Amino acid sequence: MRKALLAAQVDADALLREAGIAPESLSDPQARLPVTQTTRLWKLAVAATGDPAFGLKVAREVQPTTFHALGYALAASTTLGEAFARAARYCRIVTDAGDLAVEVHDEECHVLLRTAPGESPPAEEATDAFAALQARTALVLTGGAVLPRRVELRRVAPADATPYERAFRAPVRFGADENRLVFAVADCARPLEGGNAELARLNESLAAQQLARLDAADLPARLRALMIVRLPDGEPTAADLAAALHLSLRSLQRKLAERGLRYEALLDDTRHELAQAHLRDARLSLNEVAFLLGFSDASSFTRAFRRWTSLTPSAWREQHSG
Repeated sequence: MRKALLAAQVDADALLREAGIAPESLSDPQARLPVTQTTRLWKLAVAATGDPAFGLKVAREVQPTTFHALGYALAASTTLGEAFARAARYCRIVTDAGDLAVEVHDEECHVLLRTAPGESPPAEEATDAFAALQARTALVLTGGAVLPRRVELRRVAPADATPYERAFRAPVRFGADENRLVFAVADCARPLEGGNAELARLNESLAAQQLARLDAADLPARLRALMIVRLPDGEPTAADLAAALHLSLRSLQRKLAERGLRYEALLDDTRHELAQAHLRDARLSLNEVAFLLGFSDASSFTRAFRRWTSLTPSAWREQHSG
């Protein structure tokens, strides 16, 4: 997006900041941005460029290196169908706002772009870019030989469909039930000249490791660490910590729910554990402990501590002194 904005002679960094994105964060290959911020950036980009089909131009800026090992694994796939299957398998490396699915229907291979359940849908321009990227992938990998039979997009038909027909070089239908690109099965099975099974497997193993790191990231532990840092400044909200983790609030809630957790319960447990650790330090007064736990006053802390242990903080400290 930044490259496409610069090509359009727009102050890209100013738009990034206006969308709430620090330009320097783009230099971190592991950084992940909330959909709310990127959706805001898409709207600003369309307004600044005056181009409602801006997403189609963004797709042209994507290179194999953009998606690291996954990009190289796709480029080394032995067939187009294999490349699409890999893209679907490792889509979460690119985004957790949606996914990619591949379905075969008779003589047609359908590549579907879907929004993650319970998530706010990405900007229409983001879907445009992702769809155009799939078509461009097919064209590049096959040396310009394969185009989609047709493209179906959920978005409302634009005033001018010409940029879409030019980008996809295929019939485009708007107002569809799903976002999909349709290819011939025979085209997806055609061997690719640049295919290299060994290189594809090597890079896929790296992509698998990256996906495993994402899956293994202990969200509750990261939240607890943030809570401990933020509590002395007052009780942190779920929205505040979601933003700090580069997640939308809804995404944070969903990820916690998948683990059977709630933000409020995690915050309460963290305070309970911290309270006991702080009370063991005789140098800290009860007021100081309350402050470190984000309570507005000692009486609020006492009520919470009674709920946790049935004891007052003073009584608990006396029992556990030494």
